[in-house]
Amino acid sequence: MPIALPKPIADYVAANARLDIDGMIQPFRGDAVFIDNGKRFEGQAAIRQLFEKEVIPVKAVFAPDAVRHAGDAVIVEGPAHGDFPGSPLRFTYRFVLADGAIETLEVTV
Repeated sequence: MPIALPKPIADYVAANARLDIDGMIQPFRGDAVFIDNGKRFEGQAAIRQLFEKEVIPVKAVFAPDAVRHAGDAVIVEGPAHGDFPGSPLRFTYRFVLADGAIETLEVTV
């Protein structure tokens, strides 16, 4: 059974499943911050470069299987699979939403 996610997160996950960069970027605010295992990317252009260099080439697709709320964050967990060492790996995505968009996303293994 699919888990219920807020719309911007559901849109991001659905676009990631299609490896659709434009769709993956769309739910982010223009000034969003993406923290990928400690590396910080600020703004949609930097986040797009991250996706172009590290997500699309290895076909990394996140498949959330758990969600919980912690303060202002939505914590989503699940495996990501693709053409990378150790696939699938379990990730934790910590989303902070603002004005119907993703303001911050922190990804950790």
